This record gives sequence, C-alpha cells and structure tokens, in this order.
Amino acid sequence: MPRRPPGALRAAPHTRRGAARPYSQVRGLGRSAQGAVRRMEAGRFWPGFLSGALATYEGFLRQPGRVLYPPLADCPCCDILDARDDIEEMLHALPPRARRELGRIVARLDTEFERRTLPDPFAAAQAASWRHQRRPWWHLRLISP
Repeated sequence: MPRRPPGALRAAPHTRRGAARPYSQVRGLGRSAQGAVRRMEAGRFWPGFLSGALATYEGFLRQPGRVLYPPLADCPCCDILDARDDIEEMLHALPPRARRELGRIVARLDTEFERRTLPDPFAAAQAASWRHQRRPWWHLRLISP
C-alpha cells in the first residue's frame, strides 16, 4: 500500500471536508496589508473574519432604495452593526500601514452608509443616559422606520 508523501503531511490545515479554510482577500489592499490581515486572522481572529464582515456590510449597502434601515438582527452573522464592529476591531488590531489601507476602503463604505441611513433623533437622549458606554456613530443611526 503506498504511503503519503511527506509534503502532503505538511500541507496547509484542512477542515473535515478536506478543503482549507480561506483567509480574507480584500480587493484594494496591497500585498503587505493582505499579509497583515492574514496574520491577524491566524492569530487573533479566524480565517475569513474580515471578508465575512465586509461582505455583510457591503451587501447591506447594495440594497435598492434611497434610505436604508439596519434591521434588528438576533444573530451576529446577519447584523450589519455587528459586522461594522468587527471591521473596526480588525482596524484597531492591524499595524499602522495596513490600517491606513483598509481604512480608505472602509471610509468609502462608511460614507455610503451615512448617506443612506438616517440619524436617530433620540440618540442624544440615549447617549446622555449611557454615559459609561461609548457607542460608535453607526450605532446612532435609525434602526427601523
């Protein structure tokens, strides 16, 4: 019976089905920034962390209509605001050069998000009652009509 060659034993880690879990490939990032994202996903997060969050965020912004309302989602995989939180977490974890590159991409998406969502009129009152919590600006947008 033939044995497996040593190179096959040292190959990339595989999942149960035999396919390697893909790391994030973000369009618009340079090689060094892609490497930084891969290192962060391998060490602190998981493979595909950033690409999943960006896909959720971009998918929400691709919806038709002039005004968008982020839905109240019970699961974190479908929550737009949670996806934006994940992107922010990755931004803070990256080294400065990669952070700037990814920041340019996220800034374009944030501009579109801010343009197509409405500010919450009660956000100031909520912010006053939640002084101990610092909420990012994307959490202060109107959730439902």
